[in-house]
Amino acid sequence: MPVKIRLQRHGKKGKPFYWIVAADSRAKRDGKFLEKLGTYNPNINPAEINLDIDGSVKWLQNGAQPTDTARAILSYKGVMLKNHLVGGVRKGALTKEQVEEKFNAWVEAKAKAVDSKKGALADAKAKEKAEALAAEKAVNEARIAAAAPVEEEAPAEEAEAATEEVVAEATEEATEAPAAEATEEAAKEEE
Repeated sequence: MPVKIRLQRHGKKGKPFYWIVAADSRAKRDGKFLEKLGTYNPNINPAEINLDIDGSVKWLQNGAQPTDTARAILSYKGVMLKNHLVGGVRKGALTKEQVEEKFNAWVEAKAKAVDSKKGALADAKAKEKAEALAAEKAVNEARIAAAAPVEEEAPAEEAEAATEEVVAEATEEATEAPAAEATEEAAKEEE
């Protein structure tokens, strides 16, 4: 029986949630499966992946073939690396202790990278919120200045025009800043 490690879709329309399963390749996508190996939630950033690493390695050792997407997920979580290291144990090139040591070192490095990405996303979100708050304060101050009694020298029409200018400048600044940051972040990611 040819076994595949693949994704089984759950969730609602527009909000997919996947189970990572070992299933007979002839079974329907959302049908019968042999074992549930984990879950994958792409709706959050970074995506949440819960996976039984040892169970996945066992299926790979027994000849299960992962689909392209499942292979990417397994590789991201280190299952493919552990499978490779376990193959070295079978050939006598490594010991089980060396395998665990190498795998744990890789997991720690991967966790640091994920944490730094989460931190960068949180910082960007906080910065965007602060800029929106600053733009809103500028608009409110302009409204207050326009509502204050205007001296006899400046007619009401000039005060309204000044308020509109301040509001337009604040809105322009608020829209230009995120666009500039997005281009900077895209340039960093390309490097």
